[in-house]
Amino acid sequence: MANGRPGRPKKYTDEFKANAVDYVLSTGKSYAEAGADMGVPKRTIAGWVQARRLTEPERAAADEVRSLRRENERLREENEFLKKAAAFFAASQR
Repeated sequence: MANGRPGRPKKYTDEFKANAVDYVLSTGKSYAEAGADMGVPKRTIAGWVQARRLTEPERAAADEVRSLRRENERLREENEFLKKAAAFFAASQR
């Protein structure tokens, strides 16, 4: 029961929101983990992070590059495995 009105969402200060977003981004915790730590619903924190990323395109681009690099590495590992498997099966059919 925030602000003395039942059924109304709690109002958070801009400073609290900024600190929450900084916490999520600096620790790498999930929205659920950070929300549990701070007593805020995960969807609320997710919205704040999304709003920050929209105002900070460089950070969003950096996150995307980081994500694409991880995916690229995973695909390279899968490709290497498939090459080894193909060589194994080709050798066994001789």
